[in-house]
Amino acid sequence: MRQLITIVQVFAFSLFAGSSYSIFAQDSTNFPVIGEVITLDPALGDLLETDARIEVLSSGFVWSEGPVWVAAKDHPTGGYLLFSDIPNNRVVRWDEGLGAKTWLQPAGYTGVAEYGTEPGSNGLILDEKGQLISCEHGDRRLSLLTEGGGKRTLVDQFEGKRLNSPNDACLGPDGKSIYFTDPPYGLPKRWEDPLRELDFCGVYRLAPDGKLTLLTREMTRPNGIAFSPDFKTLYVAQSDPDAALWKSFPVKEDGTLGEGTLFHDATAAAKEGLPGLPDGLKVDEKGNVWATGPGGVYVFSPAGKLLGRISTGERTANCAWGNDGSVLYLTADMYLCRIKTKTKGAGW
Repeated sequence: MRQLITIVQVFAFSLFAGSSYSIFAQDSTNFPVIGEVITLDPALGDLLETDARIEVLSSGFVWSEGPVWVAAKDHPTGGYLLFSDIPNNRVVRWDEGLGAKTWLQPAGYTGVAEYGTEPGSNGLILDEKGQLISCEHGDRRLSLLTEGGGKRTLVDQFEGKRLNSPNDACLGPDGKSIYFTDPPYGLPKRWEDPLRELDFCGVYRLAPDGKLTLLTREMTRPNGIAFSPDFKTLYVAQSDPDAALWKSFPVKEDGTLGEGTLFHDATAAAKEGLPGLPDGLKVDEKGNVWATGPGGVYVFSPAGKLLGRISTGERTANCAWGNDGSVLYLTADMYLCRIKTKTKGAGW
């Protein structure tokens, strides 16, 4: 345990006080390119150039996930990306011109026994203070990496039963409440795992006072989660191959949710063999939804019209806005990629 705490403290210090570890050199002007932009509606041209390049920034990861941009406004050493490499139980840092380097390990499982194929952290977000919040598979919790260098459990159970494996998260309208999803993907045997204690996969709200509220249990495999710019709608992805879809939920004044409605159904695309399922998602300042799914990143209008797709050719897990808010970073299987857009992330 002492060794674990030391590791966490060392890497936490690099987040808040600057890093001195070495990173391999990388040419930031000549990245490999994969995939293409597929236009399904002319309105996509207002958001993306038709010949926009999907640049591969780094590769060699087992399953990359949960990217989050750390800006200079959040930390003096900001201007870099963090993301999870779930099977390797680590968080990776990528810097322009320097490349990628393990930044935190272990990241989601602190036990000593084997724990399945996806023990690490998944979704990563920053709180209002710029501190890192992690959805941890192996330890089955939401954690906070504090400025003091230690991790603190925010929540790991609902009504006395262990959470399945928190997957993705976002901050609520107050900037303090945390909305998150809890499918079984981090359990060694997933839904069939004997360690599972809940008989459903929930979407939750964790209030600043620590109160955990179950918002809905209607989604079979809730995954990615994000708000509209006005916080009146919550979008949730469902990574069920038999019902590969996204739902939208009206947000009530008390922060709970109304009845969900279908936003888009991609089940046919998944069954046709396009790689991936609905997973992570983000929203831009105009309310357009950028959602990873079968075949890449789907770009939807606020009304749910499919405008096009960023086709990576890989199972694309998640995305995040970065730099000045107009660059979309993608975690796609073994790759970390990015694409330049004509919009900016909501709240940027």
